[in-house]
Amino acid sequence: MDSELDLNDIIQEMHVIATMPDLYHLLVELNAVQSLLGLLSHENTDILFSKLVDLLQELTDIDTLHESEEGAEVLIDALLEGQVVALLVQNMERLDEQVKEEADGVYNTLAIIENMAEFRPGLCTEAAQQGLMQWLLKRIKAKMPFDANKLYCSEILAILLQNNDNTRELLGELDGIDVLLQQLSVFKRHNPATAEEQEMMENLFDSLCSCLMLAANRDRFLKGEGLQLMNLMLREKKMSRTSALKVLDHSMIGPEGSDNCHKFVDILGLRTIFPLFMKTPKKMKKAGVSEKEHEEHVCSIIASMLRNLKAQQRSRLLSKFTENDCEKTSCLHQDMVRRGEIIDDAIEDEFYLRRLDAGLFVLQLVCCIMVEISNAGIPQLQQRVHQILNLRGGSVKVVRHIMREYIENIGDGKSDEFRESEQKRIMELLDNF
Repeated sequence: MDSELDLNDIIQEMHVIATMPDLYHLLVELNAVQSLLGLLSHENTDILFSKLVDLLQELTDIDTLHESEEGAEVLIDALLEGQVVALLVQNMERLDEQVKEEADGVYNTLAIIENMAEFRPGLCTEAAQQGLMQWLLKRIKAKMPFDANKLYCSEILAILLQNNDNTRELLGELDGIDVLLQQLSVFKRHNPATAEEQEMMENLFDSLCSCLMLAANRDRFLKGEGLQLMNLMLREKKMSRTSALKVLDHSMIGPEGSDNCHKFVDILGLRTIFPLFMKTPKKMKKAGVSEKEHEEHVCSIIASMLRNLKAQQRSRLLSKFTENDCEKTSCLHQDMVRRGEIIDDAIEDEFYLRRLDAGLFVLQLVCCIMVEISNAGIPQLQQRVHQILNLRGGSVKVVRHIMREYIENIGDGKSDEFRESEQKRIMELLDNF
């Protein structure tokens, strides 16, 4: 008991070091970091979480770390060398979150991990592989009431998956796509009860979108009936609808999205997506989603289907554009005119990214759809496209100009082979246009 009380006092006194990060190198040189990590397996969880985790959280506070980059680098290196994440995860496993102090311990542990990941994003792969990914998925799907820890877990998960194919692959291998879909299915017919729960929902959607950047996870999403869930969310018109649209976009884009595009048509997804193409729902505007963002996702989904669909499914998509005297084709022209007016001010701007943000990307997608459907071999569609373009005189040239610029910038981050084949494909469509 005496030695534990002494230990308690010593840990308390060490908090002063967190105010002097330029001395962190002394902690490492004196093997204090190893001693602290050794204490993480201490059988007395009171000492462990009321003091030790608090100390580690203070030492890794992101503002403190930035005060002395040199000291911070030395400390983080030593912590990682001692497999700090694996030790922290093992300790979270033995905590009972029904006890408030131990639930706080979990929260503070996650804060340590977040601090380190923010300071050094490269450690996300290592952290995920040291059991953190598995623990997060287990905690997220645990049958417990929603609380601050579940929200924090969703945040850490989204951080781990951001721009990281290694962690995306690991999540897929751990059946994480199914976990995400199961958790999100709650919001199919019910809105989140609080702002915090809504934030968790968005984190889970963001995690799903990140995972879908990896081709292998597209297949897992397809087999896990992710398309059916997103389609239902769009129809139910709850808060989840906006993010479901974003997920659909991520699942279909590029050649890896071909299977998802075909399945979406098979589950009658065209009936869901085209009303959204014709008009942005008022509720979406109220939910704080910009009209541009909504149109971007819808147009991208339709452009992906036009690129990927074959045979019967492609015919079903094209027939949508001929319905009701080609009203959807006319809608393309209206959108093109409106978008053109929005970015006219920026058209001379040298900054391509700023023009994309001003609406050029949606305009490119609209032109892409227009060029695709006029090359579909359906005279009715071809005539309507040219008829509506001629209303503005010379607009065919505008479409060609917009598409040529799109071709020049296509495929950033993709392989050269994909880039070249896609450029060639669109150039052939343009020549026929």
